[in-house]
Amino acid sequence: MSLTDHARALTASLARAALVPGPAASLIPAHFTPTTRLAVAFAGRPADLGTFFRASECAQVPRIWFPPEPEPEREGDSDASYTFILADPDAPTPDDPKFAFWRHYVVSGLKPSAGAEEAAVEGEVLTAYLGPGPKDDSKPHRYLFLLYREPSGLALAKEDVGGEEFVQRRSFRPAEFAAKHGLRLVGVNWMTCAGDGWSG
Repeated sequence: MSLTDHARALTASLARAALVPGPAASLIPAHFTPTTRLAVAFAGRPADLGTFFRASECAQVPRIWFPPEPEPEREGDSDASYTFILADPDAPTPDDPKFAFWRHYVVSGLKPSAGAEEAAVEGEVLTAYLGPGPKDDSKPHRYLFLLYREPSGLALAKEDVGGEEFVQRRSFRPAEFAAKHGLRLVGVNWMTCAGDGWSG
């Protein structure tokens, strides 16, 4: 799928899932156009535009890859680095998202993949991975994968993001975090996930 086709499919899927317009509108502008295709997989299974998972299928750290942005989009930075955020807009439940956005995983200093479907060059983990854990009596949660280009010379630390204790992860503000550090959104993807015992 071309980047143009991916952009159209992304916009349509976000609208169908009531994310944009919706709770993700503060993070993803209505007319956002990705400049790279962000891909994420759990144990080899792609999480793409709403793919449904059970919580146990997402227990391990996901694999992330994305090709380099076109040169004009990088604004002269031929060695750009990127920050990846995995966040839940539906915590603790989609009907009562009072703890949105829940911060599941943050990595900075990522580099684009060298080849097709090769993992991105590892960066620095700012928030250790904590897999999705919707309760069995909750509707499936939507999970956002956000990729930001970092400004040249940016050096983020764990303290910039926040603590890793369970309660410290809730009510994270990705848009404010991005604005504060000059991060530019370049790629988006998402999935849905339910507890292993959820019956629908």
